[in-house]
Amino acid sequence: MKYKTLWQPKKEKAERSQMNEFLNVIRKKYNQDIKDYYNLHQWSIENITDFWGEFWDYSQIIYSKKYDKVVDEPKKMPGAKWFSGARLNYAENLLRRRDKHPAIIFRGEDKVKKTITYKELFDEVHKVAEGLKRLGIKKGDRVAGFMPNMPETIIAMLAASSIGAIWSSSSPDFGIKGVLDRFSQIEPKIIFSADGYYFKGKIFDSQEKLKGILDKLPSVENVVMIKYTGNLNLEAMPKAMSWEDLAQPAKEEMTFEQLPFDHPLYIMYSSGTTGLPKSIIHSAGGTLIQHLKELVLHCDLNEDDVIFYFTTCGWMMWNWFVSSLAVGSTIVCFDGNPFYPAPDALLKMADELDISIFGTSAKYIASLEAAGIVPKEISDFPKLKAITSTGSPLSDESFEYVYDKWKKNVQLSSISGGTDIISCFVLGNPILPVYKGEIQCSGLGMDVDSFDENGNTVIGDKGELVCKSPFPSMPIYFWNDESGEKYKNAYFTVYKNIWWHGDYIRISEHGGITMFGRSDATLNPGGVRIGTSEIYRVVENMEEIDDSVVVGQKFEDDERVILFVKLNNKYKLTDDLKKKIASLIRTNCSPRHIPAVILDVPDVPYTINGKKIEIAVKKIIHGEEVKNKDALANPQSLDYFRCRKELE
Repeated sequence: MKYKTLWQPKKEKAERSQMNEFLNVIRKKYNQDIKDYYNLHQWSIENITDFWGEFWDYSQIIYSKKYDKVVDEPKKMPGAKWFSGARLNYAENLLRRRDKHPAIIFRGEDKVKKTITYKELFDEVHKVAEGLKRLGIKKGDRVAGFMPNMPETIIAMLAASSIGAIWSSSSPDFGIKGVLDRFSQIEPKIIFSADGYYFKGKIFDSQEKLKGILDKLPSVENVVMIKYTGNLNLEAMPKAMSWEDLAQPAKEEMTFEQLPFDHPLYIMYSSGTTGLPKSIIHSAGGTLIQHLKELVLHCDLNEDDVIFYFTTCGWMMWNWFVSSLAVGSTIVCFDGNPFYPAPDALLKMADELDISIFGTSAKYIASLEAAGIVPKEISDFPKLKAITSTGSPLSDESFEYVYDKWKKNVQLSSISGGTDIISCFVLGNPILPVYKGEIQCSGLGMDVDSFDENGNTVIGDKGELVCKSPFPSMPIYFWNDESGEKYKNAYFTVYKNIWWHGDYIRISEHGGITMFGRSDATLNPGGVRIGTSEIYRVVENMEEIDDSVVVGQKFEDDERVILFVKLNNKYKLTDDLKKKIASLIRTNCSPRHIPAVILDVPDVPYTINGKKIEIAVKKIIHGEEVKNKDALANPQSLDYFRCRKELE
């Protein structure tokens, strides 16, 4: 197979990179013949303890007590214990810089502009942390954000983590049920919320939705409201106080609770195909060291850089890019529609703010091309050194588009990992070339492989993405999973003692990775993972519908949601009923959950033991054959999904 090189780092720039500096540290200290990145990666997975210990020192993590041991069992998975004995605080590491250098630049579409220095950020976190303590928030309590991607969200998260509370957030475009499916599991004591948000120039009020959430969330003792769109009605909100009431001038010195490496920092949510979303707990130390590795070494991020990621607070890329504060960089938060007021809005912002690392989704890049936007006609983007893309596989056409229409001398880093690990398995590299259609490499310390169904390594062909050794940012546990059974079932039942991720990949002979999307039934429209159960819980409560099955269909370099409904005999699938279904899904889930196509079928396939078979339907609509029909109770039902003209 021929690989087209689209970008090659200049020798002098590669030699100055932090990745190359770290490579030289290892080469000299361990007297290793490490010629290139591939040698370094191999060393990092063969010497896990040495690698992570060396990176701890290289990244200059702030701690009050150093670890006794890097990892207790380098091959134990799950259950390896990292950096035992260490005491540190995540927020302290992100607030190490306290000068007048810009920390956060905020854009709320074209309505709001704001810049906060590192000194101002520290002072605000200090005030909010004191306010949380006054309200009785303590180590281990859950603090929730129902917030746009704005500075106050970051400040609230840092304040919570400074005292050892656990942060969890959801973006305000989620419906009441979608938020409750998440927050009701973790029972937060306090919720931060803005009065609303901007989208395509319009104001969307969050307050009525928030009241609906609070009605069903008795654990909440206080609500902190932020005036953003100007529609704040504090008196009408139960248990509410303003941000200003909470963030009063600090009276005591700022203190950071010193906590174990594996103290909980974030609760993230990843939906499977059945039941409520999984509540995944990530550690402060694991998140910090993994993010620093990826930002500093793989992105070559430094304190002079301006980094942007187009994300909401409900996506793990928000948590990832916020960790850039630990490097001392300037982060750019944008909230709203990326194509408002025009398709080139974010590109003009990138030029104006001298963004050096531009993070987005594969869908955004494809949409720019579809809209006929030629970024290089806007600017030559002199400071832009890397474009990162995630959420769904980046098409060959999008690779070509970036280099033909945007910038030739830029590192295009397609990256992939996810909520489950709050980081990346595979990502970019400033000292490696970019080949068309490929992610550059596996991350340092990540023992990534591609397996066939028998657990054999597959090179040059499709296989399952697996990780054969533990790493610090693995979840420490799932919420309400005392036995660890849900955790084990999520990742360790396909291959024994090996992490199975549910992605189809191909690893090339030179170590590049091509992604082929999810290998399980989770939906992935626009790069946002959606559990089918979230849609079922809405649709199957409708009197018009007896049953349903929802799958993703590959469509225009993305994935679209296809909903099949089995109707109650009294009803027909009219345009009005389709609109009703879409409206209920929007209200109870989010706009991203709305199916692109809704079709009716006489029956839905089930296994003999009563499980709905989405993967079989997905195979059928993609023209693939379903082999294991013996496991189905009603195999004839598959014929209803075959050769549907509406899906051509």
